[in-house]
Amino acid sequence: MLKVSLINRTFFFSFGQELYHQSYDCVCVMFASIPDFKEFYTESDVNKEGLECLRLLNEIIADFDDLLSKPKFSGVEKIKTIGSTYMAATGLSATPNQEHSQYMHIGTMVEFAFALVAKLDVINKHSFNDFKLRIGINHGPVIAGVIGAQKPQYDIWGNTVNVASRMDSTGVLDKIQVTEETNNVLQTLGYMCTCRGIINVKGKGELKTYFVSTILYFQENITHFLTPFWPLPYMCVSFSSIMELLF
Repeated sequence: MLKVSLINRTFFFSFGQELYHQSYDCVCVMFASIPDFKEFYTESDVNKEGLECLRLLNEIIADFDDLLSKPKFSGVEKIKTIGSTYMAATGLSATPNQEHSQYMHIGTMVEFAFALVAKLDVINKHSFNDFKLRIGINHGPVIAGVIGAQKPQYDIWGNTVNVASRMDSTGVLDKIQVTEETNNVLQTLGYMCTCRGIINVKGKGELKTYFVSTILYFQENITHFLTPFWPLPYMCVSFSSIMELLF
């Protein structure tokens, strides 16, 4: 996905005069996959040789994209989709090599991940499916750049990106897996994480990883939404209906 702020630089690069690249000290990277989609996808006369499956995937990705228009997610950059995997990052809009205020953008990335989970739950309800997200998050230094002249592509590279991808591929359905370093930052931001333990990560060896708890996120969002309605009988409001109204 090409950032609007890079259009002028990309135009200049398209004539082969400059390779745009930028280094960042602290970027938070997320990979969110729908592993079940591979089994869901089939080609038959019933689904128009797979067209209906792709139509549903497009609806899911489009709904994920809609979340980016929310003011609280203005700092989230969609990088690209790879099959049924959604890649995004935060910290790319800040001035390079500038220390981010208490790593707040990492919390934003986690909240966006929770919003994706809730959004998919709503889609499942309407489409009678049971897709689950498997999410991996990591933060650290990256290099961002634009590759290609005919169809320029904005992307990010580095060990931070590779580990974030591994956090997804070695993760668990319906959970957000993070590295120990990202866990430490999230703890300072008020998020609760539980230690998964030591896992073997391809190309990285053994790493201690954590699962992020949804408690803080849903408490804050549900309380904010329901405040105008107090007092309200708790038993009359279902969790799924609240999620639909929130997202």
